[in-house]
Parts: sequence; C-alpha cells; structure tokens
Amino acid sequence: MTDRHRPEFPEHITVTVLGLGLMGRALAGAFLRAGHPTTVWNRTAAKADDLVARGARLAGSASAAVAAGDLVVVCVSDHDAVRAVLDPLAGGLGGRVLVNLTSGTSRAAREIAAWAARQGADYLDGAIMAVPGAIGTPGALVLYSGPRPAFERYEPVLRRLGGARYLGGDQGLSALHDVAVLSLMWNILNGFLQGAALLGAAGVDATTFAPLARTAIETVTGWLPDYARQVDDGAYPALDSTLDTHVAAMAHLIGESESLGVDPALPRFVKALADRAVAEGHGGAGYAALAELFRTPAGERP
Repeated sequence: MTDRHRPEFPEHITVTVLGLGLMGRALAGAFLRAGHPTTVWNRTAAKADDLVARGARLAGSASAAVAAGDLVVVCVSDHDAVRAVLDPLAGGLGGRVLVNLTSGTSRAAREIAAWAARQGADYLDGAIMAVPGAIGTPGALVLYSGPRPAFERYEPVLRRLGGARYLGGDQGLSALHDVAVLSLMWNILNGFLQGAALLGAAGVDATTFAPLARTAIETVTGWLPDYARQVDDGAYPALDSTLDTHVAAMAHLIGESESLGVDPALPRFVKALADRAVAEGHGGAGYAALAELFRTPAGERP
C-alpha cells in the first residue's frame, strides 16, 4: 500500500463514479466536497455538467473513468445495468476495489462478486439507507458487505457519503438487509394509510391522525428487541396477548373497514396470515410466532 492509499491520507484517494442519476450525482458531489479527485461517467454526458462545474473530471468512456480511479463506485438503475456497464471493462478492473451501490437482490450481488473476483477486483456491495439529499450528511447510512480488508482500506473515503456500517464478508448481506428494511417500511406505511382511510371516512384529517400514529409506531419500536430474541430463540411467549386475541381484533378492523366503505383487503390479508399460524398450532403463542409462517415456504409447512 502506498502512502497515498493510507487512511491518514484519504483526501488523496481518487474516486470514480459510474452512473449519474439522482443518487449517483449525490455520491459524486459528496466526494468532491470532501476534496477527492473525482472522475465521473454517464451514458448521457450532460448529466455531469454541474459536477464538472464543481471540479469533477468527465471521462469520455467508462473504461477511461475506471482507469482514473483508485476506488470505483457504481450506482445505476439495476444489476442488469451494472453488468452492461462493467462487462466490457473486465480487463481494466484488476487490483481495484469496486463498490456497487445499486439496489438489487442478494443473489445478484453474489453473482457480480464472483464475476469481479475473476477480474482480479475486490468487490463491496452496498445499500444506501438515505435519499439523495442526505448523502454526505450524518443522517445518511450506507451498508457494506464484502472483504473486510477492502472495506477497511477505503472506509475513511466511504464515510464521506455518511455513516458506513460493515455487515460481513458475504456480499449478499447488504442487499438482504436493504429488502428487509423495505419490507418494514412498506408495512408501516400501509398500516398508516389504512388507518388514515378509516378515520377519513369519519371526517378526520390524516394530519390529525399522524401524531397518534407516530406514538403507536414508537411503542411498537420498543417491542422489537424482545421480539428479536423470541425469533432467534424460536420461542414465543404470550407476554401481552395471544395470537388468538390478535385474530379477534383483526376481525374488528375488517368489520369497521367494511362498514365505512374502506377497502378491507389489507386487514383481510393480515388476518389470513394469522389464521394460518393459528391453524398450525400457534394460537396460544405471542404475535411473534408469525415468524414461523414467514420463514417456512408454504409447500413445506405441515
């Protein structure tokens, strides 16, 4: 490792960013603000105009961009687009660290990792837990997985984007955490929207409901550490109420939705899941017993 690659000299590390959508431009901007010589490339070169005005170098080709950077960051639309960009560059990636911040699946991440290894490149897969406007601020968090030495070597640079959390050597872990968080997000938001629709039928504004919803979400957040222990242990004591009790309350939500002319599809779906767990013998357990339903494919359950 040369002196300019040591952590105490992170501002000397050159960075290449491939892909200049909203997020790609935000990433390149954060590196520029931190003083890193930054080369950018995008199929539509005009998207680089603002970055070039701020000091970025626009490469004429993806291969030229890769040649200019110690650290190569890719952020495009999906993993098919990643391969479309990288496949022609195979011969130029040897000895570099490639960081893929494109959303996708854990399987796709592992496939690209195997491809990168064949090219002689170290591969880190990442998942951005922030909107473009937050990149480069303490409010941004990026998850990384892959070879620890590669992460540690460039961690000071990666922290220019926000918090950097290393998850482990399996390159699929970042994408897996990403989709797990998306599942949580969509379920929370759908629950809020269903509740807002119910109250809206009675003339209550969603803005009036929001503070109560936030309090309820914070309450549920407090339950998560104990639920996590139950899931890890595979034991689900009914500390507050049984799943049977929850099922009865779900029926009330369905009935209320139907009577107010609100679509009951979501609560019906939730109750159908709980009914299946009860049918498999979990009625006397706590709500976390639904984990057994989720982690076992339907065709493999009793």
